[in-house]
Amino acid sequence: MLPSTSVNSPVQGNGVLSSRDAARHTAGAKRYKYLRRLFRFRQMDFEFAAWQMLYLFTSPQRVYRNFHYRKQTKDQWARDDPAFLVLLSLWLCGFGFVLDMGFFETIKLLLWVVLIDCVGVGLLISTLMWFISNKYLVKRQSRDHDVEWGYAFDVHLNAFYPLLVILHFIQLFFINHVILTDTFIGYLVGNTLWLVAVGYYIYVTFLGYSALPFLKNTVILLYPFAPLILLYGLSLALGWNFTRTLCSFYKYRVK
Repeated sequence: MLPSTSVNSPVQGNGVLSSRDAARHTAGAKRYKYLRRLFRFRQMDFEFAAWQMLYLFTSPQRVYRNFHYRKQTKDQWARDDPAFLVLLSLWLCGFGFVLDMGFFETIKLLLWVVLIDCVGVGLLISTLMWFISNKYLVKRQSRDHDVEWGYAFDVHLNAFYPLLVILHFIQLFFINHVILTDTFIGYLVGNTLWLVAVGYYIYVTFLGYSALPFLKNTVILLYPFAPLILLYGLSLALGWNFTRTLCSFYKYRVK
């Protein structure tokens, strides 16, 4: 059972935040606190972030139960500790060496993948999901609630981590000797890993928004599974190797 709000809660007896605590809970204040801690590694809880990464594979529902606890104790759904983002960025190391790139090309690749693929694309997806969820998914009787943008970004990071591990770690064991060979087994293994990775992204995203009690019809977030499976079958029929295309694209953009 999740603990209730403590005696030291910022909420007053009449259920209203004091002016000082209200200022602390504005979106700008939360964003400033998050960015400030991004450069203070000693204040980050890497052990807890690693625990979350483990459970995103084994039991992602437990991760989102912790978000409920944060809402009760800190009055926000989003993370206030950037340790998860820092560990996620470190997971990207090593992919460039498998692609036979030089040292500086590898550094460019890592910066591109971290800043563009993870953070940049994440900002776009999070903003889109934040808009859609607040515009169309909030229950009519819960209009005084809204999805925090920071929470939408956290959901993206949670969903991106399994995808990252599958495509940038597990796939590395098969990429040179199996996936990049011009055989049916090659693109079967590679495209299946893509199917699992993107499918995991969709599922963890669905769990993130369905965990919010004031949202409705979150099952529609599972609808992308249909075109995903259709694209997977079409790729096998046409002999389209997703991983080969990705590797060629990475090599091209760091030249």
